[in-house]
Amino acid sequence: MKRNKIFSIAIISIVLIAGLGLCACKKPNEQPSTESYIQQLNYEESTERINNPHQGFYQPVYVRITEKGVAYDKNIIKTNTQLFHLRIDISAFSGAVNGTGDKEFTQAALNGLDEFLAYIKSNDKNAVVRFVYDPELSGKKDKEPELQMILRHIEQACEVIGNYKSTVTAIETGLIGPWGEMHSSAVANAKYITPIVDALLSHTEVIPVLVRTPKMIYDYLGITLKDIDNYSIDANQKAYRLGLYNDGYLGSNTDLGTYNDRERETKFLSRQTAHLPYGGEVVEPESSLHNIEKCLPEMNLLNLSYLNTIWNGKVIEKWEKSFYTSECGTDEKYYGKTAFEYIENHLGYRFVLTESVFRYSENSDKLQVELKLKNVGFGNLNRQKHAKIILTDKDGGTVFTQTVRDFSGADRFDCSLDLNLPSGNYEVYLCLYEDEAESGPLYCLQFANDGLWNKELKANKIGSVQIGESQL
Repeated sequence: MKRNKIFSIAIISIVLIAGLGLCACKKPNEQPSTESYIQQLNYEESTERINNPHQGFYQPVYVRITEKGVAYDKNIIKTNTQLFHLRIDISAFSGAVNGTGDKEFTQAALNGLDEFLAYIKSNDKNAVVRFVYDPELSGKKDKEPELQMILRHIEQACEVIGNYKSTVTAIETGLIGPWGEMHSSAVANAKYITPIVDALLSHTEVIPVLVRTPKMIYDYLGITLKDIDNYSIDANQKAYRLGLYNDGYLGSNTDLGTYNDRERETKFLSRQTAHLPYGGEVVEPESSLHNIEKCLPEMNLLNLSYLNTIWNGKVIEKWEKSFYTSECGTDEKYYGKTAFEYIENHLGYRFVLTESVFRYSENSDKLQVELKLKNVGFGNLNRQKHAKIILTDKDGGTVFTQTVRDFSGADRFDCSLDLNLPSGNYEVYLCLYEDEAESGPLYCLQFANDGLWNKELKANKIGSVQIGESQL
């Protein structure tokens, strides 16, 4: 198993005006002494399922866009699922399907796409987006329009998608071939795919763009398999956002043609999936790669973040009927849990609070909070989170909120807050979020500890403070 990623994070320095008065005899520049108190919290990892943003077992959603607008099943979005996979049928705009000629998206079509993404956002859900020209996702090839029209569709769609950076987890390039899986059609080649990839990267910001095979990445970079061992992509390059979706996952040693050299290519990909989502669909062919004791090392290596919850049913059932044991790893709390539970709980990041220390100054006018976190998930935090501190009173009412600098899942950050609160006991929460709406923060990160999550605040409890004559 990949070693746990441990981040020692100095989260906040809080200036407390406690009504005690400052020491008039303190020498200039004298550093006050502090006393440390470990907060009495539950620091054990829970084995409960958590719906954190941009990851998990996803629910596929069929979406059809025509000249008149968008059709989809609204009821699906209100399920307990966090991540949805949008298979967006745009075949009505291809002459190979409509019989009259390639067409640009109408304004009604773009408005419908905008309304759909807004609906997903309003429900605090995320989406992986894939556009396809295969009508009704029926497995038909050679239904694509001319390349210039594909590029125009990308430009139009990205103008809408760009307004939902926090909602859209990734864009799977799709567009080519049956089900948008980028094979079989006559145009499933670098001449078409490379400019399509470049258009998606050029017309988006922040949002990852995923292709079907590593070779498509090499083609875009202008390299071949023999060049990948020491190849690195800088963070300032567009290709830094270029990753992989794998719809042949664990089906064979090559993942049904995904890889030519699995060991070398997964090592290359791991450098990209360290900061990008990676996922897809497990497939049916009988393969020992599905076995829980065999698949976990690569899930860790590639930072697996999402999978289809219904495909393939036979593999999902296999995981539901097999168990995590000592042959799989040393995570004893999961012994006896199903393979499905273990995989579900580890898709993407999973932060556990392992220690929270409050340091009080001698004059009780400062409070420093230091948190230790352990990421036990397969993946990393790929989207930076905004952070704010919330204090509540004995009745649970919010009495103080202060935004602090962003949280990236690593390193440390400090801030100073001025408080002017009456004497009393207050609980301290950390809210890590990606966006905000009238309803409050969206896409909030929940720690995998029992008893810390406040559903109303969408924040994690990190301790308590007492303002008054005595701090504890």
